[in-house]
Amino acid sequence: MLLHLPSTARQYLSALRILLVFTVVTGIAYPLAVTGIAQAVFPHQAGGSLIEDHGRPVASAFLGQNFALPKRNPADPNEQLRPDPRWFQPRPSAADAGKGAGPYDPLNSSASNLGPTNPDLVTAVGQRRAAVAAFDGVDPRTVPADAVTASGSGLDPDISPAYAREQAARVARARRLPAGRVRGLVDAHVDGRSVGFLGEPHVNVVKLNHDLASLG
Repeated sequence: MLLHLPSTARQYLSALRILLVFTVVTGIAYPLAVTGIAQAVFPHQAGGSLIEDHGRPVASAFLGQNFALPKRNPADPNEQLRPDPRWFQPRPSAADAGKGAGPYDPLNSSASNLGPTNPDLVTAVGQRRAAVAAFDGVDPRTVPADAVTASGSGLDPDISPAYAREQAARVARARRLPAGRVRGLVDAHVDGRSVGFLGEPHVNVVKLNHDLASLG
């Protein structure tokens, strides 16, 4: 055993040197380089794509959020949030850890993990379709798919142009604004496919509502 100790010790020292080298390269140098490049080339995105109101950060364009009416009983963690008709609503969110946090909880990013044939999902989609149609005053058959299904992360801030346009009339009525003005705001917020061919056109509902606030 003692005869093999020098060789074993050299192996340990080699392993330790490799560990230290890779710790410095991958744990310190690489993150610093990536962070520095991101801050220099994409400072807004690297900083979280924060949306500010009078110089104060109020949201991130990366994260969806609730646009709901105040709770009737703030102390009741089981009270369901009610959508505020004055705002464009995001798609459903499965990121709800309970305890009153509600959907779009950034500490609980998740999907529902329910398959398309799961009876619970089928029931939930039917209920959501009926609720969205009644809320927006439209035919249930015209409600877009993203209005009744959650995203994979539960935090997606984007909705389809179809869902945004469906809500425009309801928002205009609630705010006593010309319908054409609200529809024009929606059209101005339609973003095309990423790099021209990835994904689908979409509307960032957080940015849309931020600019909607300035209309009154």
